[in-house]
Amino acid sequence: MLPTIASTDAVIDRDTRTITLTRAFAARRERIFEAWTQPDQVTCWWDPTGEPLAGCTIDLRAGGAFAFVSRNSPHAFAGTYHEITPPRHLVFEAMGAMGRVILDEKDGTTLLTVKITCATAEQFEQYLQMGVATGTARTLDNLVAYIGTSQTSRVGR
Repeated sequence: MLPTIASTDAVIDRDTRTITLTRAFAARRERIFEAWTQPDQVTCWWDPTGEPLAGCTIDLRAGGAFAFVSRNSPHAFAGTYHEITPPRHLVFEAMGAMGRVILDEKDGTTLLTVKITCATAEQFEQYLQMGVATGTARTLDNLVAYIGTSQTSRVGR
């Protein structure tokens, strides 16, 4: 199945220092939530380059840590979970910013919203210069492909 939204929509809000990305999936939110929270699945799609991660650890609980290590970078994307409400949302802190993953489902289609809120205007500008919005959109493209492939392989079993 193809996603309802063929690409990721991004909104840059300087007033609130927030980058918001949305993407629709032709999959139930439980499936998307699993893909965000199980290391063996995150490893397959997280890196914007499309390469599998070199390492992925997830302690899925409030106060639990996560670390995603790309093959192309010596630095891990690491943080701490603040809220976990399966399969509805995740709230975490990483790289000094707050992240939110929100999953809303209607009629078997899931709207995924990722919100990244920076603590300061300087940090926000750094995120924009680093290409966080573009990199996250590429990562969501990978997630679309991963969900489509994994659904196909599940049907074939």
